[in-house]
Amino acid sequence: MACDNDNYPGDDSKLFRDSIGEVRPVSDDRDESRPSPPAPVPVFSLQDEAMVVSELLLYGPEQMEVECGEELRWHKDGLRPRIMRRLRQGRYSVADELDLHHMRSDEAQLAIIEFVNQARDRQLTCVRIIHGKGLRSRIQPKLKQLTAKLLRRMPGILAYCSARPVDGGTGAVYVLLSRR
Repeated sequence: MACDNDNYPGDDSKLFRDSIGEVRPVSDDRDESRPSPPAPVPVFSLQDEAMVVSELLLYGPEQMEVECGEELRWHKDGLRPRIMRRLRQGRYSVADELDLHHMRSDEAQLAIIEFVNQARDRQLTCVRIIHGKGLRSRIQPKLKQLTAKLLRRMPGILAYCSARPVDGGTGAVYVLLSRR
């Protein structure tokens, strides 16, 4: 837009003030319509803590040796015998299952931890983990030992036991979970 210099000779600031009119100062120029940004998440610290927990779960002080055909059985102190008996009989409905066949120990460990945590988040009562019987293991069944050791140390596990023969026998466990 061309400006007519005859009406406003030389003073651009006067021209500007005349064109915008009267103004008043703004005391706070923050936009309150936006939510405040979320707090920062310490990603690396959380990952480091998760690694420490997983290492503690895997390399605990007790050494468990499990034989190939040995039945697994464990429960928290104070669990009623009737509940454990019902679990061993397969009376709880298995809501989900995890198959560890063809997994390395480190993969199986992460899979078990993630599976149990997701099952607890979904408020499942009973799940099955298929670890195999370890018949091809040279010394001891590694995934079976790993499963027993992890489940014993994980929060939210009330009990576990080897499954009925129709559900995998000594190659699988029923896991009874507590509600969050």
